Amino acid sequence: MSTGFNAGLGGGVTIILDGGEASILRSLVSQVLGLVQPGSTGQDPLERALGIGAAEKPSDPVLARLFPSAYADDEKASTEFRRYTEATLREGKRADAETLLETAEQGEVRLTADQAQAWLRALNDVRLALGVRLEVTEEIHDELADMAEDDPRYPAYVTYDWLTYLQDTLVRALW
Repeated sequence: MSTGFNAGLGGGVTIILDGGEASILRSLVSQVLGLVQPGSTGQDPLERALGIGAAEKPSDPVLARLFPSAYADDEKASTEFRRYTEATLREGKRADAETLLETAEQGEVRLTADQAQAWLRALNDVRLALGVRLEVTEEIHDELADMAEDDPRYPAYVTYDWLTYLQDTLVRALW
């Protein structure tokens, strides 16, 4: 198992990944990338050109977590905010995921400061998506400690815990 991220020269970071770890990261990030592909845009050609999208709150709980409402108590304001920002948010998430996919490889991975920031955001998106699917709560560590290794949920929970570890070591290496 990886020992996590370490600070590198010039604000970058390094990590050593084995083949399985690199493969898991690429697989999970690819799944999130598939979820954040462009949403629907308006019918108006000017709206499409400006990237103004549909304003509906996503029905998929993962997408609702990745693109939360800006105003919990004001659905109209949230709808307008989503209309003008979601396309840009999706593009940012796609760019972060693509950076991770391009750089996650077996062996020593050296990331620039910008690449490390993209990894941080992509790891966060993967954790959010997996956390929603697993219905993660604050008690995850207690649940994992008590869970039998033959429990069908065990690999997913261990993966979530590993992603949390990677994210934590990346934050520490950057700061």
